[in-house]
Amino acid sequence: MDKSVIEKEKEEFREAHWVLKNASSKQFYEFCFDMDGFSNIKIKNIENLEETGLVFESDKISGIPAAANVYNLTIEFYHTGDPKNLEIKKIQLFVNANPKDLWKNIPADKNADFYKPDEASFKGKFSDKKIVIASKRGRSHAHEGKFREDDFSVLELPSGWNIISISDGAGSAKLAREGSRVAVNSINHFFNSYQIIKEVDENIQELYSSDTSCEIESVSRQNILRLLYQGTLSAYQSLEKIATENNLSVNDLNATLIFALVKKFSFGYVILTFGVGDCPINLINSDFSKVQLLNTMDVGEFSGGTRFITMKEIFSEKIVSRFGITCVDNFSHLVLMTDGIYDAKFATENKLEDLESWKTFFNDLSGNNDDQAQVDFTNDIEIEQQLLDWSDFWSRGNHDDRTLAIIY
Repeated sequence: MDKSVIEKEKEEFREAHWVLKNASSKQFYEFCFDMDGFSNIKIKNIENLEETGLVFESDKISGIPAAANVYNLTIEFYHTGDPKNLEIKKIQLFVNANPKDLWKNIPADKNADFYKPDEASFKGKFSDKKIVIASKRGRSHAHEGKFREDDFSVLELPSGWNIISISDGAGSAKLAREGSRVAVNSINHFFNSYQIIKEVDENIQELYSSDTSCEIESVSRQNILRLLYQGTLSAYQSLEKIATENNLSVNDLNATLIFALVKKFSFGYVILTFGVGDCPINLINSDFSKVQLLNTMDVGEFSGGTRFITMKEIFSEKIVSRFGITCVDNFSHLVLMTDGIYDAKFATENKLEDLESWKTFFNDLSGNNDDQAQVDFTNDIEIEQQLLDWSDFWSRGNHDDRTLAIIY
């Protein structure tokens, strides 16, 4: 190749205006150099790149930058017609501060009344499936050293039943953290009774028996709803008792409540549900082709006025709409979450029954996110810690407590 052509192509590459997209510290970064217009130019190395924490390979910069800074980088390149002579080109990389680092993480006071850890997690068996749960204090609470107000409880009950309950304490209630704890523990305690579960079991068998008359089916359904009602009422009464014992108003314990009772029968899985507040319960079928919202959410007409288990007015005739009785042959996932997850990942109620939104959600869980945080449902030895780590995702304007339970 003519020497003048080689020099001209070197100069064109050197003078090309390249702007690297900005990176954020502690977040995965990738930038590919577009070499289509420079077929005879090869990048050999990028000097000063090691101090960023990134690596260069195959015309691509990638990795996780450690610290925010402006980095002056030097591209070493050569022309294929003159491979022995290295040339240089100067570029800059801006690494912004990770928005997570701008928030303080002040531990909650261990000496305070009704102390609650800043995070909690659980993994175990749930019927013949598995369950993983993570509950993490939101950044808004961590920044001020306040408590996590979410809570959860999971329990194996008699006769093959299992229960998972989740509660989101109201930010405006001064002891919401205790309200949520009492709510989930009291509902689980109510159903952890051989006699009550026996009655639930018998009525389920009647309800789904092939030779049950319409009349008996109706009575069985009413009996199941009555038992679910008694359980939720017992949760309210437990909260009232705690309030009285501590000279509080029951409103000081305001908290939402969702729960799911699950058992596998010969005819399928029966899932009994209840919800008050804005926390969803979703069921995804075996081949991930259908998703159902199993509880009534207090959004839409109740916008700006979330309902709580501490509100006596929810125990009216309309409470029946809050209970669900579902029977399916099988399912891939049963998911319960608080609004700290729901608001950030779904935003609106209609997306909770949108299959594509759920596919995006599980892609996110599988590691398709800025942090490359992965929850491995196959090799699940460390899955509870993985879910906690994933729950630390950044979502602008969404800094509430986050609790997520997945039965899989």
